[in-house]
Amino acid sequence: MHSKSKTGHDFVVVASRLPVDRVEDADGSTTWRTSPGGLVTALEPVMREAGGVWIGWSGDAGPAPGAFEADGLRLVGLGLSDTEVRHFYEGFCNATLWPLYHDVIAPPQFHRRWWEAYVTVNRRFAEAAAEQAAPGATVWVHDYQLQLVPRMLRQQRGDVRIGFFNHIPFPGYEIFAQLPWRRQVVEGLLGADLLGFQRRADATNFLRACRRAVGLTTRGSAVQVREPEGSRTIQAAAFPISIDAKGLGEIAGRDDVRKRSAQICDALGEPGLVLLGVDRLDYTKGILHRLRAYGELVAAGRLGPRPVLIQVASPSRERVEAYQTLRDEVEVMVGRINGEHGEVGYAPVDYLHQSYPREEMAALYLTGDVMLVTPLRDGMNLVAKEYVACRNDENGALVLSEFTGAADELAGAFLVNPHDIEGMKDAIVRAANTSPAEARRRMRAMRRRVREHDVARWAADFLDSLSEAPGADRSAWEPEAS
Repeated sequence: MHSKSKTGHDFVVVASRLPVDRVEDADGSTTWRTSPGGLVTALEPVMREAGGVWIGWSGDAGPAPGAFEADGLRLVGLGLSDTEVRHFYEGFCNATLWPLYHDVIAPPQFHRRWWEAYVTVNRRFAEAAAEQAAPGATVWVHDYQLQLVPRMLRQQRGDVRIGFFNHIPFPGYEIFAQLPWRRQVVEGLLGADLLGFQRRADATNFLRACRRAVGLTTRGSAVQVREPEGSRTIQAAAFPISIDAKGLGEIAGRDDVRKRSAQICDALGEPGLVLLGVDRLDYTKGILHRLRAYGELVAAGRLGPRPVLIQVASPSRERVEAYQTLRDEVEVMVGRINGEHGEVGYAPVDYLHQSYPREEMAALYLTGDVMLVTPLRDGMNLVAKEYVACRNDENGALVLSEFTGAADELAGAFLVNPHDIEGMKDAIVRAANTSPAEARRRMRAMRRRVREHDVARWAADFLDSLSEAPGADRSAWEPEAS
């Protein structure tokens, strides 16, 4: 699987974005820098080891960059026009599918021209994959932006083995059924041999959609599709994604990172308790609920003298209206808490609307006595795992939403329902007042889980299962009830 032949690559990753960002240098030349983000963090080490090719979009409107190398990765950049960025990316991906798949926390919008752009762009990705894949190659397609690619690719290249991994939740059928193109999406995904989801519940929701939207037969974790050349069996199962725990732990152990953590503490002006939130500025992340709970705790004095919440909210999808509105609401609430409870030289909330490199994030993770990860809905949430991986000192406490995939794995966390503000406040206070011995016991258990189930194991588990996926299967089945 790891070699490249003259007729293509034996291993092909297809994702909506390239794992690099374009950087315009002062002399007018263009360079590429490895970009931060869950998928990139997860797949970069796997890609290097596999020596494969990564097909994706650069993130900017304009012509395709084509094939190039950056940081030792072989990449093929596809282009999107201004209209396609608006209709495919900002429209169908981020204003239709994203809210729909996150339990309609924001109302999804359904526009036919957005769907048409989604089909067009998915076809472009499928054609690029067909062109790059060697005979019998393994192709790994990623995430909700490319749900039609597996079937489109299979129609062009019946010889390749196709895996698909969904990084975000897959909704219950009553929600999914709102999508006017529900059947086309399910059929698109069923072009794969193996479908991976973050949680078992997501795989179950998908199998139910196969029965309800397409009328297919499922048994256990498998669904059977009848095609002209015979029946195929597709597996749908949970493969919870993870992080490069060893690499992050090494960064957090560096002298310069530990020194930076001490500088952050000094800059906060001898704070009492330090709480930390690290999120993309997204309405699924529960930032407003968290701020409300924290503001009430500060007002009631339940966190002791001079607590500080460092809230990193990295910019996200800034041209989508719902995100602009959220930013305004978050900044008003931060201003209100600081205005009511701050003093000269002290602000209860340190709000940072920017992105940071991994070293700075590691220093922040070392600074936070209590990490607040409180999404309303999240496929996994790698921030929770990053915090745990960085805590080589086995200190710190994690308050974690039960509506994240990470809640299935991190048994040492204080689990909360972020809609329950009183419950969240009590959990934060419990986490802040945990005895050192209890905190160590909890952190040790979480660190063991994150170390043993790291990103390399996640990818290996998925690719091993893909290599063993049944594919053609002509046996007759008894259907399961819907």
